[in-house]
Amino acid sequence: MSDLFEPRPPAEPPQYEPVQPGSGRKSFRQTLSRFTAPLVGGFALLAKLGSLAKFASIFIAVGGYALIFGWPFAVGFVALLFVHELGHYIEAQREGLHPKLPVFIPFLGAYVKMTAGNPWQAARVAIAGPIVGGFGAMVCYIWGEHQNSPVLHALAYTGFMLNLLNMIPVSILDGGAVVRSARFLWHGGGRNKAIVIYGLYALTAVALILGMRAAYIVQHRL
Repeated sequence: MSDLFEPRPPAEPPQYEPVQPGSGRKSFRQTLSRFTAPLVGGFALLAKLGSLAKFASIFIAVGGYALIFGWPFAVGFVALLFVHELGHYIEAQREGLHPKLPVFIPFLGAYVKMTAGNPWQAARVAIAGPIVGGFGAMVCYIWGEHQNSPVLHALAYTGFMLNLLNMIPVSILDGGAVVRSARFLWHGGGRNKAIVIYGLYALTAVALILGMRAAYIVQHRL
């Protein structure tokens, strides 16, 4: 019992780690690396596994969009991108341009790699994406009307809009390839083909605008 009355040493004060300058930035970098590491690792794996694995990038794209928009919209959105690229792929295959499977890049879109063709082939391959993509958006619109689904309506409007934006005559977009090829045909002795391409371009753009107008739903906010 005597040890109960022996004096005890004073308790040591708690030790605290001083806040280091830049620790907030370090924490942010760690959080950002955790978010991007799976995507970087996925793309590295796709680069090693070849064309079949590149097609699997569609699943990485779904996961990336789902982080922002949720799974239902992400799946539908990537499906619409796939339908658009499928238009390019089918036409390029029909033209004998040996297309590769579509590759998806989250938050940037998708692309189909193929061998170069003449202006007549290039124009038809380029316009095929927005045409088939527009049909995909129309399916979402009809299905959304039947099911009264806000998600399908949103997908339809987004699909029409993205395909219409792709028709802008800028070099990196489908519209740029279409107009550039039609110009070559016009000045290269293929004016009849150029007129066909210009007419198809205009009809596709008008159809996409009408689709956007039909799929648009007025949002009432408080």
